[in-house]
Amino acid sequence: MSNLKVIEKAYEAAGQRYAELGVDTGKAIERLSGTAISLHCWQGDDVGGFETSEGLSGGGLVATGGYPGRARSACELRADIEKAMSLIPGKQRLNLHAMYAETAGKIERNELTAEHFAAWIDWAKANGLGMDFNGTFFSHPKADSGFTLASADEGVRRFWVEHGIACRKIGAAMGKELGTACVTNLWIPDGYKDIPVDRKGPRQRLRQSLDEIFAESIDRSYLLDAVESKLFGIGSESYVVGSHEFYLGYAVRNNILLCLDTGHFHPTEVVSDKITSVMEFLDRILLHVSRGVRWDSDHVVILSDELRAIAEEIVRGDYLERVHIGLDFSMPALTVWRRG
Repeated sequence: MSNLKVIEKAYEAAGQRYAELGVDTGKAIERLSGTAISLHCWQGDDVGGFETSEGLSGGGLVATGGYPGRARSACELRADIEKAMSLIPGKQRLNLHAMYAETAGKIERNELTAEHFAAWIDWAKANGLGMDFNGTFFSHPKADSGFTLASADEGVRRFWVEHGIACRKIGAAMGKELGTACVTNLWIPDGYKDIPVDRKGPRQRLRQSLDEIFAESIDRSYLLDAVESKLFGIGSESYVVGSHEFYLGYAVRNNILLCLDTGHFHPTEVVSDKITSVMEFLDRILLHVSRGVRWDSDHVVILSDELRAIAEEIVRGDYLERVHIGLDFSMPALTVWRRG
């Protein structure tokens, strides 16, 4: 008996057992077929981006961008993504970062427009994909202080506010062109390595910056705004401005998406336990599904107990249409074939 026949026979047997419990496996699979997973672009180049040929590092980022076989250009990355998607079942989207603009490093981040992502949009349209988007608030001279939107330097803060505004316009253009709302997420690395005297001031500045970025109302059929917290990072071990409590309050008050990254909480916290709580107060949320080990979201997703629990909470809570699922880890899982 062929492997396919063995699988089909096993599925039929399982389907019968589920049917005895009142579960129609065919309908379940049909429903899940409409649930898209957004693949993060930097899984193909280890968070290199295309602003420089050396890749990015510093300013809130630790990844090297030097993994052997990583994509060296946007064309190579798109080819790698196509190859990976051909091997991955289910419905997919692409999650793109601002640093993947095709500008040859000649355009500053606060001057980016949808034109600098035209090739990505055309590629997504040709492949029938939706796109999601992220501002790049790290690995830049204006992030070297460890502060961006919460910076006490008005010139630095203004630069990053302009970048955030530009990213929303780019995301809206992607959503409009592709006919599916673009989830545009905002994460910043702002914080202190040691205990600060003033915890209040940076959070007041961050709130002011966010209010300026989100001031323009954009059709939610084109753009869905999201904000993402983090427990700590390299250089911000003691204090992070954009904490979970800060962004939860901001998202609830302003009716935008809260991003829950599975690698951005204390190791004993689990996102699966947070979903039903935040969904009582928010219309939608964004998940960044990764596998934090000791800290952060570096590790390739496996079928862990927590991943299963997250899926169960989404389905049991009837949240499939209200939860946007993206992958976010920096090991280059998309480099699935070696170039000749």
